[in-house]
Amino acid sequence: MMQKGALGLAAVLLAMMIPLTACMNEQAPDNTRKAGMNKQVTLSLRHTQIKETTKTRLQILENVVKKTEDENPGLTFQLEGIDEIVNRDQKLKAEMIAGNPPDIFEVFGGSDLNLYVKAGRMLDLTPIIDELGIRDKFASLDEFTIDGKVYGLPYGGYSEAIFYNKDIFNELQIAIPKTWNELLAAADRIKAAGYTPFGLAAKDGWVNGMLWNTIMERNVGIDALNKVVTGETKWTDPDFIRGFKNYAELVNNDYFTKGALGLPYTDQGAQLLSGKAAMVFTGTWDASRFTGEEAGSMQGKIGYFAFPSIPGGKGDQTSINASYSNGFGFSANMDPDQIEAAKTFIANFYTEAVQKETLVKAQVLPSMKLSDLSGIDPLTAEILQVMSSATSSWKAYDSIVTPAVGSDINIGLQELIGKVNTPEAVAQEIQKSQDKANASH
Repeated sequence: MMQKGALGLAAVLLAMMIPLTACMNEQAPDNTRKAGMNKQVTLSLRHTQIKETTKTRLQILENVVKKTEDENPGLTFQLEGIDEIVNRDQKLKAEMIAGNPPDIFEVFGGSDLNLYVKAGRMLDLTPIIDELGIRDKFASLDEFTIDGKVYGLPYGGYSEAIFYNKDIFNELQIAIPKTWNELLAAADRIKAAGYTPFGLAAKDGWVNGMLWNTIMERNVGIDALNKVVTGETKWTDPDFIRGFKNYAELVNNDYFTKGALGLPYTDQGAQLLSGKAAMVFTGTWDASRFTGEEAGSMQGKIGYFAFPSIPGGKGDQTSINASYSNGFGFSANMDPDQIEAAKTFIANFYTEAVQKETLVKAQVLPSMKLSDLSGIDPLTAEILQVMSSATSSWKAYDSIVTPAVGSDINIGLQELIGKVNTPEAVAQEIQKSQDKANASH
């Protein structure tokens, strides 16, 4: 669903800040659970904060867990950390089929969640967030809402665009590209100077999908992307083929990292920080990496700009991929005592204080409305400015299509990067997968 105007995400941070006077005049709901639990209750909680770059987020989560346990002497959490891709594409899927997911777990909104709700695996959180008085505090619950009921809570937001090395741009006297042709010209100049125009680590297919997703939206528009699941549009339509060709043009011009298909995702950001690559297209979840200790001498030298317009494209040329897709889901298998315990976790985790801490310390854009934006770093401020300048936002392709189709898209992009297939042939294979998915729904 496309969001018009100032963007739901940026509006939360820039245009929709809660007036302090309103906070003073209106008593906010008390989210805390003061009574405490005395019953012996255990909750399993799976997270994906296992990387060095997410250690701050893990610490914040662990602090909330400890606070919740301290307030409820009979409550014990069992935390499990797991790789994000393994969780989403393998383990959680298998558990959902078997009917034994963890009590609390990270989950991707949109198409993934739809499947789990249909299978009856997700707890309806609507009465809980209404009781706690926090429903209206979220910027958007769209990707976790099905038939008016809320089945997950986003813990942060994101946008995807181009992070760039300001020193290289200044050295080569390159202005921020505003059009596709300007981007190609900048990439040619960067390549001629001995740098990699776009750092890429293509071993994990979803990484390639980020840049492709925006190129495709510029060409066809988000409505056309949404309609592939109803059959009203097809991946083989001329505008879609043009999107695949635009992506292939970047490949064929050798703008990406050599040997990208063998590189893991963590290498992509390293290419930018090492000064080898001038740009990377990625999500704002990497901002913590670009401002933290790993950045070293590059701190303050990384910027962020929106992807340029593509002439003749039918999409919103100043839109941005921004949404709230990552969150926590809760198992429908929990008994009443466990549900009550989960409620205390929700009350402690989804607060303005935790959201503000996560923004300032981990550069994760908040999923809840904040009244105070003080203390944010310059790169985060730049990100917010880019987002506020966008005319609309839209969710990622893998929130629209089924996981199976998303996987085939990723494979097709790897084939383009490897120069072993054509845009037309890749589109045909994806459409076959789409037809199969559409026929089963």
